[in-house]
Amino acid sequence: MERHIAFSRLHNFRDLGGYLVGDGRAVRWGRLYRSDSLAKLAGDDWDRFLALGVRTVIDLRYPWEIAAKGRVPECAGMAYMNLSVEHRPYDQAEIDPDVDPWRHLADRYAEVAADGAGELRQALEVIAAGDGPLVFHCASGKDRTGILAALVLSLAGVSEEQIVEDFALTELATERLVADWRAAHPSRVLRWPGYGRAPAEVMRLFLADLTSRHGSVRGYAADVLGVDDDLLLRLRAGLLTDGPSATGTPA
Repeated sequence: MERHIAFSRLHNFRDLGGYLVGDGRAVRWGRLYRSDSLAKLAGDDWDRFLALGVRTVIDLRYPWEIAAKGRVPECAGMAYMNLSVEHRPYDQAEIDPDVDPWRHLADRYAEVAADGAGELRQALEVIAAGDGPLVFHCASGKDRTGILAALVLSLAGVSEEQIVEDFALTELATERLVADWRAAHPSRVLRWPGYGRAPAEVMRLFLADLTSRHGSVRGYAADVLGVDDDLLLRLRAGLLTDGPSATGTPA
């Protein structure tokens, strides 16, 4: 199975299938995808996207981002919802180059985990409903998308190491994300050299922070998001294979 799905204009679209959980099961292939902005879909990319049979799109961006950049094209039989998980906007291009970049991003993720609790809980409910393939995305498919991916995978029982590895796969898209930013802002200077980066250390710090405050990611989900055993069981039932996976996880 393919982890990375190639598009002309999307740089960070991938399948979250194949990741193993402790009981030998795995996340189903073709069930859950993560991406950068689907507003860029058009032409052959749109046809390729439709072929995946996506039934639900969760857009994690601010409403003002959608107003400025657009949203996924409307399609019969495909549900769309905007769940803006970030409540304190900041411009990554303007981050002070002298601050610890990965600590800075992890702190922003902690803000999302606190401020966006309602939206994150809604997203988990939608994913647990399991009505066919689903994709969630933000602008670059890195930060807000990375947070939700980490929560879903962790609650499904995927190990922290695999979660960190999945997050860091965005590094393969960094060059193209930076090129897109430069094309969209020809008169600006990109002050922060870490723009578009997603090193494993950021996700390790974020998960360690949740564990320090709540005992575990599951503890955070229970304490802050109100995730109970029923939601957890529904999430795992919809996402995981019925038996041990024989396919493993591709790079």
